[in-house]
Amino acid sequence: MLNVKDILNASYEKNQKIKKSFNLFILGLIILLFISVILSVSFGSLRIKPSVSYSIILNELFGLSLGDAAEVSNISTYNVIWLIRMPRVLLAIVVGAGLAVCGTIMQATVQNPLAEPYILGISSGASLGATFSIMLGLGSFSLFSISSVSFWAFLGALSASILVLVLSSMGNKMSSSKLVLSGTVVSALCTSLSNFIISIASNAEGMQTVKFWTMGSLATAKWQNIGFVILAVTICCLFFLTQGRTLNLMLMGDEASMTLGLNLNLYRKIYMIITSLLTGILVANCGIIGFVGLIIPHISRSIVGSDHKRLIPTSILLGSIFLIWADVFARIIIPNAELSIGIITGLVGAPFFVYILLRKGFGYGDK
Repeated sequence: MLNVKDILNASYEKNQKIKKSFNLFILGLIILLFISVILSVSFGSLRIKPSVSYSIILNELFGLSLGDAAEVSNISTYNVIWLIRMPRVLLAIVVGAGLAVCGTIMQATVQNPLAEPYILGISSGASLGATFSIMLGLGSFSLFSISSVSFWAFLGALSASILVLVLSSMGNKMSSSKLVLSGTVVSALCTSLSNFIISIASNAEGMQTVKFWTMGSLATAKWQNIGFVILAVTICCLFFLTQGRTLNLMLMGDEASMTLGLNLNLYRKIYMIITSLLTGILVANCGIIGFVGLIIPHISRSIVGSDHKRLIPTSILLGSIFLIWADVFARIIIPNAELSIGIITGLVGAPFFVYILLRKGFGYGDK
């Protein structure tokens, strides 16, 4: 007959095996991310050997000289790899990680498996700000390497987020239902105003710019304008990596958290503010990229379960890898042309999400 000590030892050994398996899984994702970076900078209208790309990156980062010196020192190859494609790949990494972690936090915060980073009307607010800037010609300026369109897009996203938080806080305390409903109302309002501006402004070129911007693009990535995005995503990801216990309690509901003396309403507001600001920064820099913040948390949850201590790092890495390859396909699928990355994420994400929803035994919050 097993005693208490044997049961505890068996439980400890099981937890250690799970922890070891998870660590190996994360290591595999990191290796896959590294391989994806090398391959992604090699693909495009100009095909470059992955070994050459690898050598150029190592040379820039660590001063190591590997491979064929003639190919590595070729100025055209260097410009394509390091000055054009590498900033774009880094932006894809941080945007994918940022959207994935925002989607994970949103789904836990509002306790809704269909929640995504844009649920608070952030994308519509950003679209309104960008449309306002493009169609009405508010000038071309650059503030700390931030373009006028990005500035107005962020301002619109921030305004929409504040309006949603104010509406959902009116009356009784903030709730998940009020957040979703307020986001729907604000989103509809911003969309209507955007369409109104487009209707009264006779600017065909501006309409094409708005169309391309609202479908997302990483084409504007340059070394001088991605530093702030990388810093913001890194800080937010590190913060949410420490919030696993609180996020797990959110899945249990307010009643369970009250017995443990935790004010979930306060944490919910803090998480909403942080995710809103981060989503606004991402949308302002690369437009609206759909489905990443919706499907990546579900894929991660189906692999590692709903424990946010494992779910968040998995979502960060999978989101980065997914967006890297979505950008690659956006660049190479049509010769001598480029698709908006939002088209690729939508074409891949929609059927994959349907598959996840229909997959037998899958349910939100499953362990």
